[in-house]
Amino acid sequence: MTTRNIIIEPDAILRKKSETLEKVDNELKVLMDDMLETMYAAPGIGLAAVQVGILKRLIVIDVSKEKKKKNPLFLINPKIISKSKKTSVYEEGCLSLPGYFAEIERPAECQIEYIDYGGKKKEMKASGLLATCIQHEVDHLNGILFIDYLSKLKKEMIVKKLVKYKKKLNKIVL
Repeated sequence: MTTRNIIIEPDAILRKKSETLEKVDNELKVLMDDMLETMYAAPGIGLAAVQVGILKRLIVIDVSKEKKKKNPLFLINPKIISKSKKTSVYEEGCLSLPGYFAEIERPAECQIEYIDYGGKKKEMKASGLLATCIQHEVDHLNGILFIDYLSKLKKEMIVKKLVKYKKKLNKIVL
């Protein structure tokens, strides 16, 4: 397994819509394993393929609390088929927006269809943190970031700071 680089906002690829995957093969399983390792190393609880520069409808998630008891989910071509009217608020962060967090209101539950790691079509009902994480990551597949739910002023302020952060990362230190 390989840890991949996570793309930091602003970057045009993060605003593109990801494409449907046609099959689950060894190449895709390597990508899923790499994404999981990248997410754990970051550390985070969710990662979409677009965040590592691959415009495919693929997400890895692990909201388990204990580091020793990992419970990863691999969601290929996830599709939200229903959302509850009841909402919940979580403080969200994003591996593509390091250091920034905001309270975001989303549906408290959602039901999804997806293909799992083994290529089987599945359905799942999610609530709480898992539902929030799924919705956050599916947004990534559609070119949406959590800061898009904030006011224009807050969003612009965060993006300006991330531009400075990226410039700092690109400086060569001798």
